[in-house]
Amino acid sequence: MKKIAILTLGCKTNQYESQALGEILEKEGFEVFYHMDKADIYIINTCAVTNEAERKSRQFVSKLTKLNPKCKIYVCGCASQNNPEQFSKMPNVKYVIGSGGRHLLLEKICGHKTSKKTKTQDTYEDIHITKPVNSRVYVKIQDGCNRFCSYCLIPYLRGRSRSRSIISILQEIDNLKNLGAKEIVLTGIDISDYRIDDQPSLLELLKQIDTFDIRYRLGSMEPNLLTEEFVKELATLHNFCPHFHISMQSGCTETLKRMNRQYTAEFFVERIKLIRKHFQNPAITTDLIIGFPGETEQEFKTTLKTIKKIGFAEMHIFPYSRRGGTAADKLLLAKQSGYELIAPQIIKERMKTTLALAQKLKNRYLKKQKNVCHEAVIEETLENYLIGTTENYIKVYIEGNCENLLNTLQKVKVIKPFKDGVLSVFAE
Repeated sequence: MKKIAILTLGCKTNQYESQALGEILEKEGFEVFYHMDKADIYIINTCAVTNEAERKSRQFVSKLTKLNPKCKIYVCGCASQNNPEQFSKMPNVKYVIGSGGRHLLLEKICGHKTSKKTKTQDTYEDIHITKPVNSRVYVKIQDGCNRFCSYCLIPYLRGRSRSRSIISILQEIDNLKNLGAKEIVLTGIDISDYRIDDQPSLLELLKQIDTFDIRYRLGSMEPNLLTEEFVKELATLHNFCPHFHISMQSGCTETLKRMNRQYTAEFFVERIKLIRKHFQNPAITTDLIIGFPGETEQEFKTTLKTIKKIGFAEMHIFPYSRRGGTAADKLLLAKQSGYELIAPQIIKERMKTTLALAQKLKNRYLKKQKNVCHEAVIEETLENYLIGTTENYIKVYIEGNCENLLNTLQKVKVIKPFKDGVLSVFAE
């Protein structure tokens, strides 16, 4: 039996798509795994969000040829959609395809037709998974994006926003729940734009999912989604996890305007207040770009003030990565006033300042959890600890390595901050 390793870079959507691809290959008779080890065939599912992500994708090819000089390598995903030539001439690479049309990739590997062709840039490619590989399982509900933020290449690579049918989603969740999944994480490129019959319908989908006896959470969402009605309705759902990962990108209105983010910093702050009005102890996390073209020192200080005002539980912070073909790149090439590149040393210093603030806020949030009880999915053991994730996305460590508790929901009580999460005990 030939071995295939599928290696994934980037977002939760990529991870979901890799697993779906792996299940098809298993049915074709291959042994499939998802880590770097010796194999006959490798599939690299690439990412193009940043230049660094593309560089890592290329590095994978080099590492794999050293691991098995006779291997065959197949490349798919956003980086190969953006620039297939950067992979096609590399050693051992047999086939390169972009972010859609995976049936062609399967046909190359399997040597025969496996499915019908799909128009992946304007219709939803209804791939799915049939078995949970972890306690917390990703379910893809949407693909593509219509927002065209000026720094982002993804709408050009993934195409316009399109949604999966609600029946298909519910069937998958029902199956995964019956097979032992303990949490569903809804993912996509812009899940805030989930639609049924071309009407915004994320709330309707969540109400249907709430009828299943399984907890669920949303992946990254946009602040415009969070109206008073939406948040108030969310608070009535029994199985919804109060974790809100809301893409902020900047805490300064002037910077947000250049990013084409379609909201102000003040609007973002008001959305956070709305969440805290209807939810007790929610986790509010975000993404942030440092050093976007034209970001002045005053704009950066304004962003820091916004961050402090909100008090995020956790932040994913990235330096600006210039991507050819985006609106920001075109304005830079045109030397548009106000879109000047920020010096790397300044970005480095701002990153350091922001990361320190983010850690301070995370510690503050974790300290507030002392003596609070949560429900945690127990996912793994490490050394002498059980490790799990609470409904508000806190990583918990519980002394003991009782493996029969893996993939169970347990009520835990927080003792204190510990490592990258909190030390906890089982609650009575």
